[in-house]
Amino acid sequence: MSPVVSEILRSGFIINSSLRRRTHLVQSFSVVFLYCGNSNSNSSGSRQHQLMDQRKRKRMESNRESARRSRMRKQKHLDDLVGQITELKKDNNQILTSINFTTHRYLNIEADNSVLRAQMTELSQRLDSLNDILHYLNREGIEYTPDCFTNPFNVPYLNQQPPIMASAHIFQY
Repeated sequence: MSPVVSEILRSGFIINSSLRRRTHLVQSFSVVFLYCGNSNSNSSGSRQHQLMDQRKRKRMESNRESARRSRMRKQKHLDDLVGQITELKKDNNQILTSINFTTHRYLNIEADNSVLRAQMTELSQRLDSLNDILHYLNREGIEYTPDCFTNPFNVPYLNQQPPIMASAHIFQY
């Protein structure tokens, strides 16, 4: 067995389940067969061996550089994702703050609306009562001035007619 083949077998490149090792083993055997096939001429074999070693070194260097670039791309992608996470968390916090503020404003406005609705109901009832009074006064032909509601002692019909007296016998149980 040639020294190159025995070196390959000693270095642990025996076929196993790993595809990468199989590929490397096939490449190594290709180098061995090229080396062994041209061993007739020592100088050309040596030159081919150097050429193969040079190609192998270039391929290994190229693979290392490719792996380094791949790691750098992965790291950059990871850094970008971390930056996106930070930005999205910041946006999420701003949205939550805005929602809380808007909810608080909504509840305050809803409370104000409830107060305004109650006041509107009360004022509508007052207006209905005043309209009933005006209707009664117009029907009775009593003359009134706009001031008669704000100053009840200045109402002209109170001075003209005797006051209405209530007696206990009108309430019968």
